[in-house]
Amino acid sequence: MPPKSAETTLRFATRPRRPVLNIVAITAGSGLAAWLTGRAVGAVAGDRNAPWIVGRASGIAAYLLLVALVIAGLLLSHPWRTRWRRPGPDLRLRVHVSLAVFTLALLVLHVVVLATDEYAKVGWWGALLPMASRYRPAAVTLGVLGAYCGLLSGLTAALAGRLARRVWWPLHKVAAGGLALVWAHGVLAGSDSEALRLMYLGTAAGVLALAVTRYAARTPADRARDLAGDRLPGRRPVG
Repeated sequence: MPPKSAETTLRFATRPRRPVLNIVAITAGSGLAAWLTGRAVGAVAGDRNAPWIVGRASGIAAYLLLVALVIAGLLLSHPWRTRWRRPGPDLRLRVHVSLAVFTLALLVLHVVVLATDEYAKVGWWGALLPMASRYRPAAVTLGVLGAYCGLLSGLTAALAGRLARRVWWPLHKVAAGGLALVWAHGVLAGSDSEALRLMYLGTAAGVLALAVTRYAARTPADRARDLAGDRLPGRRPVG
């Protein structure tokens, strides 16, 4: 019998698409994002610090989505996942993919806004290269490295089904390191980090607690099922 996670991946890859539902979902999500963006722009209109405010807000939102993304990933690979009937494995995987897309969108907004804002003193080089920012270069560098870790994790996810699990899965785990870097970036780079201290501590504690249970509950049988995923015949790539 193939492992549960491998069965879920295969079903997700081979299931017929639902273009109408996808279009409705994308349209609804885009409309909501546009409405929220409009409200945000209206709230800071006329403020010379508006770009910084939008950049900081998008960064915090991206961080929270990244936390949710990592939690969803931990739940997908948790040894206890077979005990949970709701939500189903397919829905969990779809949520994980959707969170990755929205996290990337907010990350791009965060980078573009701060890179083009002269007041932020980050610039394009500072947003893309380590230690190139004039504003708190070490703290900004942590965010740059965290972003690259996230992109690497996302690219390796696209290799699921194309390469053996033992090849892409270890690389995909850099998401954990990326979250740690982004967490440190948010704490050290933000001028309002003190006001957000409880948020940073609470999210870090939640992810760590779930990660501990995920690895503490792992048994030799779980490892054997995961390795069996490499030998599943007829696997097709996801997406």
